[in-house]
Amino acid sequence: MRAIILLCAMTLAASAHALDFGSIDWDKAAKMVQQVKKANTEVSEPQEIELGSGIAGSLLGAAPLLDNPALQRYVNRVGRWIALQSERPDLPWHFGVLDDEDINAFAAPGGYVFITKGLLARMNNEAELAGVLAHEISHVLRKHHLQAIRKGARSELLAGLADDVIKSRGGDERLGKLVSAGTELYARGLDKEDEFESDRMGVVLAARAGYDPYGLPAVLQTLQSVNPTDSNLALMFKTHPGFDKRLELLGPLMSPALDGLEGQPDLGRRFAAVIGGGK
Repeated sequence: MRAIILLCAMTLAASAHALDFGSIDWDKAAKMVQQVKKANTEVSEPQEIELGSGIAGSLLGAAPLLDNPALQRYVNRVGRWIALQSERPDLPWHFGVLDDEDINAFAAPGGYVFITKGLLARMNNEAELAGVLAHEISHVLRKHHLQAIRKGARSELLAGLADDVIKSRGGDERLGKLVSAGTELYARGLDKEDEFESDRMGVVLAARAGYDPYGLPAVLQTLQSVNPTDSNLALMFKTHPGFDKRLELLGPLMSPALDGLEGQPDLGRRFAAVIGGGK
């Protein structure tokens, strides 16, 4: 037994010598641990809204809102009603139609959702509008953009945001870098799984708001028929999974679970009355 104890002691001594604990910079190690801890800290809702406001401002700098107040009010009314059915109804939700012929839709953290004039022109009724807005709302609910920033090279900046540095000296510069990092996502897109999750959540959320859950699949089918060489679809093709795959994955969820939910009547007429002047 004494031989075994002696052997164990010699082994531990050898391991300690091999690791050379005396050479470790403990202050640096502690700082690294704190950085990792901060990088995994949840961003508060006010900070999320502030970041989203900056990203939304960048998007509006590239494509301004369509000059049609009645249309903007209508889209906001539909979007906010859907958002009220979600687990984050108290966010300051903002919806807008961009004066852009490209076919696309965007969301930013904190409750900012935009669709383009080009996408709106491809829709046939309010249920389709609701389906697209519900998909984008789902990105906000699941904080997909915040997670994408955290996964990327800007984790240390997001950690700073969580540590309230935005309001401190030098915070504006760090916020600007975060806004740039968030805006870059719109050029390369989110993970495919994020898009698939938002599709699944979107159809359920639209149905919860009283709309035909087949609104989003109908839009995907319409876009599926658009000539793939159409330049207005280039960014959506680059940043989203193929329409075929999205429809394939939605199929099992739609039937039979959501069959028979027809939604509110006469939405086509209301949609046409407002949208007709905005196309």
